[in-house]
Amino acid sequence: MFEYFPGNYVWNLGVVATLNSGGLIDEVDRACRPIRELAAQGSDVGTREFMAAWTAVAEDLAAQAGADEKAGHRRTAGQKYRRATNYLVQAERMQSAHDPDRNVVYRRCLDLQQKVFDLIDPATTRVAVPFEGTTLPAYFTNAGGTAPCIVMWNGLDSTKEHMYASGFAEELAARGISTLMVDCPGSGEALRLQGLTARVSTEDWAAACVDYLQGRDDVDPGRIGLVGWSLGGYYAPRAAAFEPRLALCVAWGANHDWGAVQRRRLEREGENPVPHYWDHVLWVWGETDLDTFIGKAEAVNLDGVVERIAVPFLVVHGENDRQIPLRYAHRSYEQAVNSPRRELRVFTAAEGGAEHIGLDHLSHVSVFIADWIADVLGARA
Repeated sequence: MFEYFPGNYVWNLGVVATLNSGGLIDEVDRACRPIRELAAQGSDVGTREFMAAWTAVAEDLAAQAGADEKAGHRRTAGQKYRRATNYLVQAERMQSAHDPDRNVVYRRCLDLQQKVFDLIDPATTRVAVPFEGTTLPAYFTNAGGTAPCIVMWNGLDSTKEHMYASGFAEELAARGISTLMVDCPGSGEALRLQGLTARVSTEDWAAACVDYLQGRDDVDPGRIGLVGWSLGGYYAPRAAAFEPRLALCVAWGANHDWGAVQRRRLEREGENPVPHYWDHVLWVWGETDLDTFIGKAEAVNLDGVVERIAVPFLVVHGENDRQIPLRYAHRSYEQAVNSPRRELRVFTAAEGGAEHIGLDHLSHVSVFIADWIADVLGARA
């Protein structure tokens, strides 16, 4: 993996995720250069400075985009707003859960993202999925006609804006497949602005997403699949085991036993995905003390669950994933004995995509998944 900040895994992960989601090396370098020395002090030190440096680049781009928009250069403006959103959501992801400015920054991200849709991507719109008396905020990319659709779920610290920036929905649309990118409870807007926290029984969210999509006249109700990356590698298989209306499932990072991963992190084994890690997970899961959280995390486990998956099931993992051990990918695959079409794809360091969810070569991993989905849904048609 490209390491702008030698030895600081968490910050480096943010850099490569940004670059592989449409960021430009010059702009990323200008954002990172002022904080290079701080990075040597560890991932938790200097995150506010990280925010300030990356925000400066994002807001400079947004100002340029505003001038382009006034001049009638809509495409140029939209591209700059898109990069500005990418930079700002990565900086926001790195902040403490208790940062008082965090929601202000996130609302700015939402505003910038909407400008992208308005200017250069009318196929993507903001939607709301009804859920337990409130809604799950989401983006819907329409592939045209009455199309199959993939529900995409994020993980512990990503947002629907990260999912959009990855370009995965664009790849699916090119294959005639629509995408619903959802901020699940415990993530993105659902957590930040609505206070919805994570839970073990993710089939509740899946049912809400399927209900919503089956109520649209531009979605094929019999061809709705589910993809989850990172912690979504637990969320999605759990949902597919108990929501029979799903047509396929992809674990983009095999989070088979997330409870065990938390125990490893207590022992300082493996890498954390974000700074201020324990504060972050308590926020996501709605807990106030670590012991209670660790007890709850024990249930975030797919043993005895993936056996119930009865649809095509793809497990994708990087051989050098420093957060989630590769053995969990093999466990998910081996236990999915009732899937009519199960596949395990391990990405190697030689080809790229070997880090967590393939962030070191994201497009290489995402197009493989998009092709697999197209093949499965095409076969069903």
